[in-house]
Amino acid sequence: MKDRATLQPIDSGDLVLFVDKSPKQENLFHAIREKIVKQLWHKGGKLPSTRKLAEELNLGRNTVTAAYEQLVAEGYLESRTGSGFYVAVELPDHYLPTSKPTKHKEQTQTVQIQKVEPNNTAFAPGVPDLQQFPIAKWNKHLQVHSTRHSLLGNKGTQGDAELRLALSDYLATSRSVHCDADRIIITSGAQQALMITLMAVMEPNDSVLMEQPGYSKMRKIIELLKYQFEPVHVNEYVGFDIERIFKSKARALYITPSNQYPMGTTLNTEQRLKLIEWANQGNHWIIEDDYDSEFQFAHRPYTSLQGLSAEIHADSRVIYVGSFSKTMFNSLRMGYLIVPQALVDRCLAIKDALTGDSPAHIQSALADFIKSGDFLRHIRKMRRLYKDKHQQMMSSIQKHFAKDVEIISQAAGLHVTLKWVEGIDEVTLSLAALNDGIVVRPLSYYENPEFKQREWQGAVLGFGNISIDKIDEKIKRIADLFYQDTK
Repeated sequence: MKDRATLQPIDSGDLVLFVDKSPKQENLFHAIREKIVKQLWHKGGKLPSTRKLAEELNLGRNTVTAAYEQLVAEGYLESRTGSGFYVAVELPDHYLPTSKPTKHKEQTQTVQIQKVEPNNTAFAPGVPDLQQFPIAKWNKHLQVHSTRHSLLGNKGTQGDAELRLALSDYLATSRSVHCDADRIIITSGAQQALMITLMAVMEPNDSVLMEQPGYSKMRKIIELLKYQFEPVHVNEYVGFDIERIFKSKARALYITPSNQYPMGTTLNTEQRLKLIEWANQGNHWIIEDDYDSEFQFAHRPYTSLQGLSAEIHADSRVIYVGSFSKTMFNSLRMGYLIVPQALVDRCLAIKDALTGDSPAHIQSALADFIKSGDFLRHIRKMRRLYKDKHQQMMSSIQKHFAKDVEIISQAAGLHVTLKWVEGIDEVTLSLAALNDGIVVRPLSYYENPEFKQREWQGAVLGFGNISIDKIDEKIKRIADLFYQDTK
């Protein structure tokens, strides 16, 4: 097969001469060289003929020929007799693209990890057991709706009515969420739900209180929308200082109260009630991301903040966010938003501007998946499996690390969070593990570097998508890397 260079001649496109008093030949030379050095014209690509480029730029043909020949002489172009001029495959060394100045070493390495970290491999956080998903049952529901012509056109922005009704019933029984289907908005995953929420309740230059460390995607959304980030530091075992929140004038508070991500703490009922009172008295908003609420192994999950606020008739300041990425599979990209009635129209207008409606046949299939009981049966099965995996993680970490590494997260969710005071740097360990195809995500991945207070090392290991019989050998390999400089 021919490569793209031989198939796609270079179009002069937006090539323009610099506005200065230099000779036109020199001007053209620098303009073409800039295109090549910045890799905007691909290596091996054929340039326009001298006649054609002269016509396009209103130059003399001799001027173009002279510029081309100078570029050949300096190694940027190759001249092929009877064929024309081509971008050189090997460029002069002194004009090869150079990397930009790096930031602080740890921050730069953390960004590097984000770019190269495998998506679904051993210990990747946030990934459920993909092999255990009942894909045959799911496909049957999909097939029922994939041939319905009525689903091929545009649909309502709010989402499928049957799906919203099924969600309302499920969340009422499982999380004590109080709402009717009219207050539910179907979204493209939790991230879109969070973006819609902030755009609906925030004003320019407002602040968002957010857990530190916390969900990195939420921090990115805050930065993208140019709101102010105000940290609420989370301490191991005890969670965050609620009194710190009461002193804040931030417009909104984002929290993961059922299983704080990634520290693995939880808010009790008394703490939740205090937050609800704070929100209502000060006209603040609480954004409750009910992350991992289905998978509690040590105790029964607390009632959702939204449900608790509704019980005391104070739910006008609580927004509830959820998704199916952990209970089903990540690429489904289906989430939901439950908002007070007064916010529904505002949120729908924002969603309409962002993406409009959501895929209709997937929503219909998901509604049937929930109503048939297949969804709940899958959750119950996975709750048992994840509990066993968590126990194996605890056992293997104790076995291979003894007291050098501590598990600080509660028995819940799909990850464990580690802490150690002496030994290898967390980012160094993470990069070493990546070479073995293992994800050891450093805790700095979840932190805003401007507000870092921690003096110990930490990491997050996701156990959702690794088979239980592979956990021990992978933990042992991480331990080998952890101790390699001390042996």
